[in-house]
Amino acid sequence: MTNEVKVIICGKEYKLRTSESPNYVFALARSLEAKIDSITNSASGSSPYTAAIMVALSLLDDLNKANQRIDNISSETKSYVDEAGRSRIERDAALKEIEVLKSKIDQLENVVKLRQLRDSL
Repeated sequence: MTNEVKVIICGKEYKLRTSESPNYVFALARSLEAKIDSITNSASGSSPYTAAIMVALSLLDDLNKANQRIDNISSETKSYVDEAGRSRIERDAALKEIEVLKSKIDQLENVVKLRQLRDSL
């Protein structure tokens, strides 16, 4: 469902079509305007346009760093999954070896019993 949302940023009205909820879009607009106001108030002579460019650069920087962190987390997760797979294979091999050794123990115990029986006769 597409919503048409009107927001005012720096005194200018913008009509947006979005699938996001109007409240979400209003919150974004308020946040953007606050960031622009912060720059225009702290840097004397900065126009809203210049401040908007500065905010956009800052947000792109944040986005790029967040994407980098996501890529790092994905890579780490893949390593953990691969390691878990190797550990599972090692565990399965160890369990098979345990079963083989148990079988050998049973065989050896039977051999000992047979010898004891033979010796007792």
